[in-house]
Amino acid sequence: MYVEWRRMIRSGMRRLQEAPLPLYERTRQFRIYEPGVIPGLFQTAEYARARMGRIIEFNGIPDDLDAAVAARLERQHVLRRGDHRFAVVLEESALRSRIGSAEMMADQLAHLSEESALPSVTLGIIPMTTARTMWSSPGFWIFDESRVLIETPAAELAITQPSQIAIYKRTFAELAAMADYGSEARELIKLAIADFI
Repeated sequence: MYVEWRRMIRSGMRRLQEAPLPLYERTRQFRIYEPGVIPGLFQTAEYARARMGRIIEFNGIPDDLDAAVAARLERQHVLRRGDHRFAVVLEESALRSRIGSAEMMADQLAHLSEESALPSVTLGIIPMTTARTMWSSPGFWIFDESRVLIETPAAELAITQPSQIAIYKRTFAELAAMADYGSEARELIKLAIADFI
C-alpha cells in the first residue's frame, strides 16, 4: 500500500498522529530502525514540535501543531502500559542530526537515554565508525509479523506481504548485530550530548 502524504495530511498533522494508535496498542513486538531521527515513541514535546513544525511548513498544510504534538505524546503510553516490547536500532547520526536548538537536542538525548532503561526497551546504536556489514536503509518500523511501515518524503508505504516482511526482519537483524547496547550505547549518547552543550 502506498498512501501519499498530501492525502493524509491535507487537514493537518493531528489526525495522522492519532490514526496509528490502534496498531500501536495491539502490537506486541516493535522493531524500529531509524537512521536520522529519534523515533516518535521516544521524542520529547520540543523535539516533536521542531520536527512536525518543519513538516507542516514544508507541505504548506493547516497548522495544528499543538494538537499533533499532544497526539504524538499520547501514543507514548504504550511504552509503559500493556504487553509491548521495543527493539530499537538507531544510527549514531540520529543522535547528532540537529533539528532544533542545541539545548533541545541535549534534552532529547537525555530523555532517550532515560527511556532506554525501561524494561520493555532494548536500544542499540550503530556507531559511525563501525565496519558496515549491512548498508543503512530508510527508516522502517516492523509491527509484530504483520506490517512494515516506511516513511518517504512523498508517501507512507505499508508492507503486509509475508515474504517482504521477512526481508525487513532479516535487514533489522543484520543492522541490530552491528549496534552497541547498554553502557556502550549510553556512552555514545553522552558523547553526543556533550557536543550539544
